[in-house]
Amino acid sequence: MGSFSIWHWVIVLIIVMLVFGTKKLRNIGQDLGGAVKGFKEGMKEAGADTPTSTTQNPQQVSGETIDVEVKDKTTSK
Repeated sequence: MGSFSIWHWVIVLIIVMLVFGTKKLRNIGQDLGGAVKGFKEGMKEAGADTPTSTTQNPQQVSGETIDVEVKDKTTSK
C-alpha cells in the first residue's frame, strides 16, 4: 500500500491521455524539449562569452583615486 504498482501508473497514464489527448501531449513534449534545448544552448553561449583570463577591478585599471569624506552617523533612540 506504500508504493504504486505498474498498473496504477498505467491507469493514470490512460486517464491523462483521455483528458488531454495525444496530440496535445505531443505538442507539450515538443515545446518542453525545445525550451530545454534553448536553455542548454544559452548556457553554452554564456560560458563561451566569459573571458578565461583574470580580469582586474575597473578602479585598479583606471589608476584614479576616489576621495570620499566619511561622516559619523548618529542615531537617536
